[in-house]
Amino acid sequence: MAEIITLELPEKLAQQAKEVAAITHRRLEDILVEWIDRAITELPVESLPNEQVLVLCDLKIEPEQQEVFSDLLAGNPEGLLNDVEVRQLDELMQVYRGGLVRKARALKVAVEGGLRL
Repeated sequence: MAEIITLELPEKLAQQAKEVAAITHRRLEDILVEWIDRAITELPVESLPNEQVLVLCDLKIEPEQQEVFSDLLAGNPEGLLNDVEVRQLDELMQVYRGGLVRKARALKVAVEGGLRL
């Protein structure tokens, strides 16, 4: 069950959220919920226990997701993707980039902490 909450956002943050919503053709509320969820679920790598840092070091994209990603990438340069596929490719790119950044941070923390060479 959802709960309705009223927030007063700084103007710059509200504008950024509106721009993302417009570009991705999504509701503003959905963008804000996604951002809040991501902030909560993606704690800084430096604050994670060693076991979780090591799991992140070995992070890989799921095979099914990789297959969809590859297919979409193959169709993109030729202009064969429809609007839904373009949006899906954009979302997968965000997930992929975010995963790479998180994995790189985990590797840095693991090396600095002596967990990995």
